[in-house]
Amino acid sequence: MSDATTAPRRLEPGDEAPAFTLPDADGNEVSLSDFRGRKVVVYFYPAASTPGCTKQACDFRDNLAELNEAGLAVVGVSPDKPAKLATFRDNQNLNFPLLSDPEKSTLTAWGAFGEKKMYGKTVQGVIRSTFLVDEDGRIEVAQYNVRATGHVAKLRRDLKV
Repeated sequence: MSDATTAPRRLEPGDEAPAFTLPDADGNEVSLSDFRGRKVVVYFYPAASTPGCTKQACDFRDNLAELNEAGLAVVGVSPDKPAKLATFRDNQNLNFPLLSDPEKSTLTAWGAFGEKKMYGKTVQGVIRSTFLVDEDGRIEVAQYNVRATGHVAKLRRDLKV
C-alpha cells in the first residue's frame, strides 16, 4: 500500500531541476548552475564504497569519455561526507564530481529520498535515481529505483550515446 502523503514528490520531464550547491569530495562547492549551457547526468546513490554503488560509479567512470563526447557531464550525489567521498573517488579512480548531501535536502528536493522497500520492509532511505538535466536546467529524463548493475548501459541506450 502506498500513502501519497509519505511518498516523495517525483520530478518529471519538463520540470525545472531543483537548484543545489553542495561540497564535492575536496570540500569545493559545486552548483547545478555551474553546468548551465550543457547537459548533465545527476545521479543519486545510497552510500560510497558499498558494492552496488561502487559498481554504478565505476560504470559511469568507464563510460565517461563517451558520455562527455555526447556533451554530457556526470555528477554523483550521496549523503556521505566529503572525506568518505574522497576515499571512494581515490580508491576507484573516479573521474567526475561526487557531491555530499548529509542533510538530504537535495536528495529530498529531487524525490530521491523517502520511503522505499528493502528486503520486504518499508524504510526511509536514498532512492537510487538518475536524471538528465538539459542546457536550460530542466529535467529531460527522470528515472527512479534504477538498478546499480547495467544502469549506465541502459541509460546510454535510452539516450542513444
